[in-house]
This record gives sequence, structure tokens and C-alpha cells, in this order.
Amino acid sequence: MTESDATGRAIETDDLRVTYSDGTEAVRGVSLSVPRGEFFGFLGPNGAGKTTTIKTLATLLRPTSGSVRVNGFDVESEPGKVRESIGYMAQETSVITEMTARENLRFACDAYGVPRGERSDRIAELLDLVDLADVADKRAEGFSGGMQKRLDAAMALVHRPPLVFLDEPTTGLDPKARNRLWEYFEAINDDGTTIFLTTQYLEEADYLCDRLSVILGGEIVAEGSPADLKREVGGEVLDVALEDGSSARERAADIVREDGLFPGDPTVEITDGGISVTSRDARQHGPDLLVALRDAGITVTGFNVRSPTLDDVFLAITGEHIDEELPDEAVADGTTTEGDRGTPATDGGNDEQ
Repeated sequence: MTESDATGRAIETDDLRVTYSDGTEAVRGVSLSVPRGEFFGFLGPNGAGKTTTIKTLATLLRPTSGSVRVNGFDVESEPGKVRESIGYMAQETSVITEMTARENLRFACDAYGVPRGERSDRIAELLDLVDLADVADKRAEGFSGGMQKRLDAAMALVHRPPLVFLDEPTTGLDPKARNRLWEYFEAINDDGTTIFLTTQYLEEADYLCDRLSVILGGEIVAEGSPADLKREVGGEVLDVALEDGSSARERAADIVREDGLFPGDPTVEITDGGISVTSRDARQHGPDLLVALRDAGITVTGFNVRSPTLDDVFLAITGEHIDEELPDEAVADGTTTEGDRGTPATDGGNDEQ
């Protein structure tokens, strides 16, 4: 029995820190506890440390300090056992396009040491699960992006790992292909597989995840279920559409901030079409704002009061929206990723790494 079997935890980290050789502190004291069978989401803006964390958990990077156990195994002293017990789906697919779908799965079976007597049934089962049975013997070079992603996910599961890491698994897919993968991830989670997901799509996290952690600047700044995090934002969101240009939007935002129309400390955001105000009294004082905007000569073309979304949560916590266009670990100028910073600075070696 592994420690995870005894404790019910698939992932346990305590004060995980990862510092790159150039001095960049990518992860600063992250402590996580993920129960077996949970669908766990890990969110953060670009450069927050998401990919560094997931690569450390998957033994692709070494921690600088702190303790990390995955499925009961220590990532530094037992990396081989960790790898045998996990599946890892990176942002870029590992599909070999010159091979057929079936051949890719056979290759994965070889890599993960799946017993030969079990391979045929396992491959057939996975091809059916990801809806690729009809094209099993066609080369992957002719597959769409969504089909390649589904095949890549199946390759990560050939050895029936109890824990799967999904790093931005649906980035770049169209909504239909994304929804197909959602159904697949739900199915394996329903069968008991623990899933650790990083994603740029907040709708995806809201729909799939039992619990979320938000990382900012290498540190965990919020944690809870999607519903819990939405409640923490407080109140509702008033979206106001304005007819005029950017100057009118800025004037409208100043009116909210300076006129004290909403009690407490409302969050005000200038949007493409107007402004959004998050406040516990958005519904009650919304009409007051409309009157104030009219008196200021600002034309309102529409308004709506709604419950907060995860995007509102993200904005309230981090001060920014998730950027769905840039890679996760892009730094401020958008040209350098964490992968370009060198290897994490650690003490001593690890032969298994």
C-alpha cells in the first residue's frame, strides 16, 4: 500500500520552491493537498508558475526546496516510481504523426511497460473511449488538432495511471473539439482517476473542477470550489454598455470610484463596450449609477446585472484577466518563457532525473 492509499492523497506538497539558475523564483512556497479521485484545477496568469509546478510534480523539473509526494512517492528520491504511477499530457502533443493511431498507442504501451497480453484489449478500449476506433489504422498526420489531442490523452492513459496531469490540454481547439475532450476527462474522472488540470479557459475549470487553486507570482493566493470562489468575490456584477468612446468609459469609471454610489470598495473595470462594476449592492444601486451617467452626459445603451463568473474571480484576485493567447509561462514582454531560463537551481544531483 502506497502512502497515497493510506492517506487518501494523490498529491502532497509542502513549501515547494523552484528557483531557476538565473535567479528567477518561479514557485515560492506552494503547499497543495489533492485527494485521490478529485478533479483539481490550477489557475494563474501568464508567468505565474503553473507549468513549472506541474513539471515538478511530474518529475520533469527538480524542486529547489520543500517536499513533494505524488501517489505516495517522493519526487526526488523515487522519480521512477512517480513516473510509473502518472500520466502526463503536455501542452504540445507527443503524437508521432508518421504512425497510425493504433501504432502510437502500441508505442506508448512499450514506453510504459504495459504487459503484452493486455495491450490489444487496452488499445481497443482507449480507441473507443476517445472515439478514434474508426480511424485507428490511419496515420495521425491526417488528423485534426482535436483528434491528435484525443489520441495524446489516450497515450497518457495506456498504463491505467491513478493520476493524470493535463497541462493546457485544450488550448487552440475549437469549441466542439474542446467539448469532446471535456467528456473524455469527465469519464476517466468518474472511473476514479485523479486529474490535475491547468487551463487558460475559465469556463473549462468552472465546468470540470471540484476544487481550484489560483497561483500568482509563484504563490497560492486563493483556493476553493468554483462556487466558493465566486462567493468570495461578493455581490453581483453590473455591466453597463456605453455609446461613446474610450473617454466616456474612463469618465464613467471615475464616476463610480469618486461619487460613492456603491458602498464599500467596488471593483470597476473598463471593458470594450463600457464598464463593469462588481459590488454587493450592484442591483440596488445600479439605477443610481444610470442617473449619474445621464447627468454627466454619458449615453447608456444597455445594462445587465449578473452573478460573478470565474473570470470576475480571477480579475478580483489577480487584477487581470487570463490571457488565452500567450503561453502559460510567458514573462511580461511576451517573448521569454520559463523554459528559457535554464534549469532550477538545486543542491546535489539525482541520477534518476
